[in-house]
Amino acid sequence: MNKLFLGCIISSLLFIGCSNTNQQKVETITWTNTERLPAPKGFNKQYGVAGPLAGTLNEYIVVAGGANFPYKSVLAGGTKKHYPDLFLLKDNNGKLDLINHTQLETETGYGTSITTDKGIYYIGGSTDKEISKDILLVTLSKDNKSTEVMKVGELPFTYFSGVAIHKNDKLYIVSGKQDGKDSNNFYEYDLVTKETTQLISFPGDKRSQSIGQILKDENGKEMLFVFSGASNIAYTDGYAYDFENKIWIKVAPVKINETEISLLGANSVKINENEILVIGGFNKEVWDNAVKNLGTLKGKELLEFKQDYFNKNPKDYNWNKQILIYNAKTNLWRSAGEIPFMAPCGQALIVIGNKIYSINGEIKPGVRTDKIYIGTFN
Repeated sequence: MNKLFLGCIISSLLFIGCSNTNQQKVETITWTNTERLPAPKGFNKQYGVAGPLAGTLNEYIVVAGGANFPYKSVLAGGTKKHYPDLFLLKDNNGKLDLINHTQLETETGYGTSITTDKGIYYIGGSTDKEISKDILLVTLSKDNKSTEVMKVGELPFTYFSGVAIHKNDKLYIVSGKQDGKDSNNFYEYDLVTKETTQLISFPGDKRSQSIGQILKDENGKEMLFVFSGASNIAYTDGYAYDFENKIWIKVAPVKINETEISLLGANSVKINENEILVIGGFNKEVWDNAVKNLGTLKGKELLEFKQDYFNKNPKDYNWNKQILIYNAKTNLWRSAGEIPFMAPCGQALIVIGNKIYSINGEIKPGVRTDKIYIGTFN
């Protein structure tokens, strides 16, 4: 059994209070750094990926697909490559054991992964050549030594970089790139009947790369909360969908100490029935300026801007390093300190028990990290 080398230990006192008294109260996170995933098939090195399929199957971690620029940088005209590799991993006292390395039928990235008691649903996703409509289900094999992947449905549109959740044998899909365009369309997909129903549109502007989870509000009602994302500008707003009354409600924007924070490209995990924890996010000012200049400048001015923009040090993009927690019961955001590593976007973010895993991701435009960070809630 291959083991990923356990790197340097990083400790950080990050205070996280859980509003649900029936859940474990987390006071600190101690971070450790593992080196990398195994190299994908046909490569002798793991460069790190963004946008992978990711989730959990019992005590196992699944990471599959994702994309990077392995041949040339974005500035040099490099093209994005997606991967079909699927890694089944298990935490063994802080070391990740590789249980199995297999291949999906096709490469993929930037679909939406949803861990459920039936397995990991994976919706849509992009490949090197096209965008998918498929709904896949990843499960453990009977011997618990590998995975099985089967197609369980198909959307009537292509989809990636959106928000999707599972509730009562139905998938709810909102925003993202639908048929290649930023969207605010909202759909219900019935996993039993295989029917797709369009629901009331998301009230915010059309967008992709938002974050979202089902949480219970102050009345104990389960609602779908969606925050941030971007189109030609980055957003910081938030909305909640009331399944019972079939309406969207505006909720608190992503704001800490009067400063609104973009969660574009970030990832989130549910830490209890009322709260989500978020890591990452492009800086709104930097993103908005880059999109404007890359879309309007021409000739020498465009070349000079690209040279400056893509050659910056990762820290100069000012991506969000704060660990942010939203509480649906109080409708408030708070900071739980900073991550002690470079802020990732498009990473896999997974929780098992009292541990959180931040796996790979983008650390500057076009550049991935091969690092895996394990945070232990104390």
